[in-house]
Amino acid sequence: MSIYRLEQLTVRHLGGGRPAALHAIDLAVAPGEQLALIGPSGAGKTTLLATLACAHAPAEGVFDVFGADPWRLSEGERHRLRARLFLAPQTPPLPPRQRVVSAVLAARLPHWSLWQALKSLAKPAAPDAAFDALARFQLGHKLYARVDRLSGGERQRCALARMLLSSAEVFLVDEPLSALDPTLAQLTITTLQQEAAARQATLICSLHQVDMARANFTRIVGLRDGRIVFDAPRERVSDAMIAALYANDSAPAPSPARQETPERLAVGACY
Repeated sequence: MSIYRLEQLTVRHLGGGRPAALHAIDLAVAPGEQLALIGPSGAGKTTLLATLACAHAPAEGVFDVFGADPWRLSEGERHRLRARLFLAPQTPPLPPRQRVVSAVLAARLPHWSLWQALKSLAKPAAPDAAFDALARFQLGHKLYARVDRLSGGERQRCALARMLLSSAEVFLVDEPLSALDPTLAQLTITTLQQEAAARQATLICSLHQVDMARANFTRIVGLRDGRIVFDAPRERVSDAMIAALYANDSAPAPSPARQETPERLAVGACY
């Protein structure tokens, strides 16, 4: 049984008048599988992840998650299905004035009563669990910091720590390394993969860093212009295939002005 089964899936932008965001996508993902999505900016990676998270309804084609079409379910059934998925966007929508500990523990909200949730805002219910999750991303020292005092990369890793405390069976992670130096980038990927393997969860991660994708994932899916160009084991993904995927890509590679480095983390700087 596949976690995901997509056949000739087409997703259109809201509002119409523009080309489809995804065209005729065929994709099957098995339970516990780990794969990387790569491709130039605008290829459709973020839209595909949002579709897999049941945030976008497809216009055409087959879309099954856990053996069901989420858009044929009742609203309550679809809500329960979404609770089995965790989407970590590149820019996490974390409340700016919230403490990091509360932002991380929000992963447990689906399992708490309203009273438990309100009580945890005043006094965090499981600070040790939040600390342990943050520490895996070298963020334990930010436990009681305000979210709006975090850098972009710290906010990303805060959202990933929240994912570790969720009960999700599928991790959908969008560009988690965009503001990290190479050492932290590798730590982040390793942590995500270890957690997914430990709970036999599926991990689908979009990456701008092709070298990281090829070094860490056994299956690589290349997207361009909303279409899958290749879907292959990494040993079959050649340099020529990568060059063709990114050919004539006019968008410059992202170079964040503020990369997090181990030296900055050592002094716990906010910047």
